[in-house]
Amino acid sequence: MKIHRINPAQRWSDITVFNGIAHFVEVPEGDLGADIRGQTAQVLAQAELALTKVGSDKTQLLSATIYLTDFANLAAFNAVWDAWFAPGTAPSRACVKAELANPGYLVEIAFVAAAGEEYQA
Repeated sequence: MKIHRINPAQRWSDITVFNGIAHFVEVPEGDLGADIRGQTAQVLAQAELALTKVGSDKTQLLSATIYLTDFANLAAFNAVWDAWFAPGTAPSRACVKAELANPGYLVEIAFVAAAGEEYQA
């Protein structure tokens, strides 16, 4: 089976797809001065773009691992997260408190999704 690597670099690929399953991570890439709601919105918008690159969409998300720097932000994060999904389409998820690589990041999310047909083999 083929491993598809989208935009591979020395340390990571933007998206890695194997056997029809896409793996990717998103961090806020815009306004790091934004609060948790703003950073979460940035991450989710970037995730939607990543999903389109593999012929998928947010209804095809299988799981998410959410890294927050402060659990005081959990309720605000959840408000944005909940609004992003249509009822009954949220993936399984884990939420972890973590120190992130960039001190400006309030959130980072690792996603796993079903990819489109061209990535099934």
